[in-house]
Order: sequence, then C-alpha cells, then structure tokens
Amino acid sequence: MIYDKKTAIQRNKLTKSLRSFFEKEKFLEVETPIMVRIPGMEPHLNVFETDLIVQNKRTKLFLNHSPELQMKKLLGADFGNIFTLTKTFRNGEIGGNTHNPEFTMLEWYRVKADYKNLMKDCEKLVKTLAGKSQITYQNNKIDLKTPWEKLSCEELFQKYCKISLDQNRTFKQLKNVAKEKNLDTNFCKDWDDIFFKIFLNHIEPHLGKTKPTFVYDYPSTQAALAKKSSKNPFFAERFELYIGGVEIANAFSELTDPKEQKTRLIEEQKMRKKLKKTIFDIDGEFLASLESIQHNCAGIALGVDRLFMILMNKKNIDETLLFPLNKILN
Repeated sequence: MIYDKKTAIQRNKLTKSLRSFFEKEKFLEVETPIMVRIPGMEPHLNVFETDLIVQNKRTKLFLNHSPELQMKKLLGADFGNIFTLTKTFRNGEIGGNTHNPEFTMLEWYRVKADYKNLMKDCEKLVKTLAGKSQITYQNNKIDLKTPWEKLSCEELFQKYCKISLDQNRTFKQLKNVAKEKNLDTNFCKDWDDIFFKIFLNHIEPHLGKTKPTFVYDYPSTQAALAKKSSKNPFFAERFELYIGGVEIANAFSELTDPKEQKTRLIEEQKMRKKLKKTIFDIDGEFLASLESIQHNCAGIALGVDRLFMILMNKKNIDETLLFPLNKILN
C-alpha cells in the first residue's frame, strides 16, 4: 500500500487553518461521541450497527452518521457558538469519487443567527483555507470572490427543467409534468424520489462550476430539522453549498419547537419503516433540549474530505485519505 506523505502534510495544514478560523471567530470546539444509542432519523441513510457488551448484557449501538443531535443538546445547555471535527459513518455509500463510508465532518452552530449567516461563514472559511481568490479544480477555474451565487430550488428547476415545484406539490402532478418534459421517473415511489432523480441528473452537474453556488430553500419534506420558510412553508430554510459540481455542505435555520420536531421525527420514523430501514427510538433528551434554546440558531455540516479534495485539486476523495476503504478492502 502506498502512503502519500505530501498529501498528509497538505491536509494537516488545512486542518490547522480550519481550527484557527473558528478560534478567531470565538467558537468553542467540542467533542461528540462516535457510538450512540439513537442516531438521526434521516429516512434514506443506512447506519453501521454494533453491540456493546457489559457483564454479558448486550446493548445495540450505532456509529454516528451526524453529531447534530448531540450538538443541539449542547446548544440547549447554553454552550453558545460551537464547532466539532469528528469521524462520521454512513453505510452503503462506497463508490463514486466523493464517497467514503468513514469520513470527517465539520459541524458548527451559530446562536442569534439563521442560514444566511452561515452562508457568510462558508464564504469566509473557504477563502481563508484557499488563501487566494481563485482556485483550479480539475482544469476549471473557480472564482472565490464574494458574494457567491445563490439560487433557490424553485429557480433551479425552472431554469434547467422548466418545472415549478411550487405548482406541482403532489406525486401525481410532479410525475406528469416530468413525463411531459421527457424526464425519467422510473422506480420513483414518491414526490421526493422524483425531486432527487431530476436534481441529481439534470441540475447538480451544473452547480458551482465557475463560482461556488448556494442552493437554498429546499422542499420542507427534505429538511426535517429545519425551520419552514415564513414566505412559503412548502419550502424550508435549508441550503447546500456546491463547489466544482460537488456538494460540500448542508445547513439549516434550526427548528427549535419540540412539538413540531416530534411530529416530523414520527413521520421520518414511519418513512424508515416503509423503506425497510433500521428503526430508531425518538431521542427524548434531544426534544427536551430544544425547549432550553433561548435564541434563533443555525447549524451546518460540511464534508471536510470533499472540501480538501477541491482545495487540493484531487479527482477522487480517496486521494485525500491515508486509509480509504477501497485500500483497506484490497
């Protein structure tokens, strides 16, 4: 097995720069657990399962796929602005050049803020790590000068597919209009399936090619932990950041109403059952912590390996890792 020391040095410098950025921004770094009893409820994610054995008693645990629930518990304990760098795990996502089942995630939370504040954080962070106003990724020059491009999901579907999401809110409506536009919806079982299939095939490849792009206001069905838009509750205050056609980060204006949050988690629980995924309990401590959050807040998860892949101009995420799973399996 070949180990690339030069890449390790590059990665080390970027990680130090990242921590320095948040220190200057007055964020507190916190540690979150790798093993948890109750992970997040996202319907389409697969988890790694393990057993904790203590005095012949077995307890089912899961490798955490996101530190989000734990970070919000700390917000409820009045920790203020916080960030974490942690290993996270998602099963069934090996393949392609942007996936490794074990990956490094950066999450940070700002109090007295919404998702628009996190867009500014992203601009400052990436420019700081890059150290320049233009980078080259796979022969494409990407302009980092701010402000970056901002497009809503509604705008993107209209721009690339001539489809209004707002006017096609049911599965039948969206399926019919997609058929009219000769867009493939085979094997799509619900509205979100169609959304994802169209987005991934006809919209995502265009994003962030010459300038980073914020895609904002996703349908609320795809933002179970986000606050709904006050302008149109069909959409939620969520954005994703794309650089060089690669999704780098996912952010929300956080939902802090425990009753509404519980309702949404129950719906996700039902969806996981329908999809024949592992079913998790609802985290009562998480819901209780929401009651203690005193101010509006916003949180974001950023894929560190993917961002480093862009900044280091690597074609494959494996090239940023010393021990990618593909090498381990071989």
